[in-house]
Amino acid sequence: MKVLIIRFSSIGDIVLTSPVIRCLKKQVPDIQVHYLTKASFRPVVAHNPYIDKCYYLEDNLDNIIPDLKREKYDYIIDLHKNIRTLKVKRALKCKAFSFPKLNFQKWVLVNFKKDILPDKSIVERYFEAVQRLGVKNDGHGLNYFIPEADEVTNRDIPMSHWAGYIACVIGGSYPTKQYPVEKWKELCQLSPFPVILLGGPEDKVAGDEISAVDNVKIYNACGKFSLNESACLVKYSKIVISNDTGLMHVAAAFKKPVISLWGNTVPKFGMFPYYGYNNLGTNIFSQSIIVENNALNCRPCSKIGYDKCPKGHFKCMNDLENIKIINYIHQIWPSAQP
Repeated sequence: MKVLIIRFSSIGDIVLTSPVIRCLKKQVPDIQVHYLTKASFRPVVAHNPYIDKCYYLEDNLDNIIPDLKREKYDYIIDLHKNIRTLKVKRALKCKAFSFPKLNFQKWVLVNFKKDILPDKSIVERYFEAVQRLGVKNDGHGLNYFIPEADEVTNRDIPMSHWAGYIACVIGGSYPTKQYPVEKWKELCQLSPFPVILLGGPEDKVAGDEISAVDNVKIYNACGKFSLNESACLVKYSKIVISNDTGLMHVAAAFKKPVISLWGNTVPKFGMFPYYGYNNLGTNIFSQSIIVENNALNCRPCSKIGYDKCPKGHFKCMNDLENIKIINYIHQIWPSAQP
């Protein structure tokens, strides 16, 4: 049997498909698992041992469809479910399964603040796309694989951080999903432990401003490391504090304690840190803390995000209390493993 899994973007969403990939490969005899994603997300899937072959979309879907046709797939597992995946399915003309995207339910929550969403991770919904193949969730959580060439060592970070550090993920796809720079500055200043700031090149300026608070305790790694190298820094951290963004899910894949900071989006959309069956109350999940402002009647204001707060106050993040986050750090640090 040969199957094609499709998920074009983004980092976190692709990481959240990893349990489906693993379970397909381990539970279906003689299966070949292929994966189609955007070329920019190659590092997320290229080293996954449960994937037999990857296809990477550059700009034009028409350029890759002939190669996909030659594969003669038995099934397509559509874990993105948009116009482009529909085009692939129509072109390949094989049996396809998809997952419940629940866009209407999300729209109702955003526009009417009425919650009719199921109380489950999107991972559980992804598994609905493979249930007819007899594949079940093994409960082992997410995977993220880092090639040896991208492993970081103590030589790559300051000596002051060798005994342990907090990884703070300051980036995000939209400003309304990003903890404000002034809040990060206050949080890092209050932190009793060393901090490494993580993000892309676009986050370097913000990282410089935050690290200026204490350039010994705070190391700005934004833009200095590749995606896999940043994932490795997450792997070796003791605690991860993160916006609702890709490295948060990488942290969950490595079973790191995560303190997740939520702005205009909400965990109810199903994108909270996922640990598999550990979500049901084990020690790991008890150390993974969601920090959000539930006192606002304007939240969630979008299922994705905005360039700025529609109301102009951004209270969903500005009103989060750093002292509470520091208290969580003190609770988690003694038992956290680097």
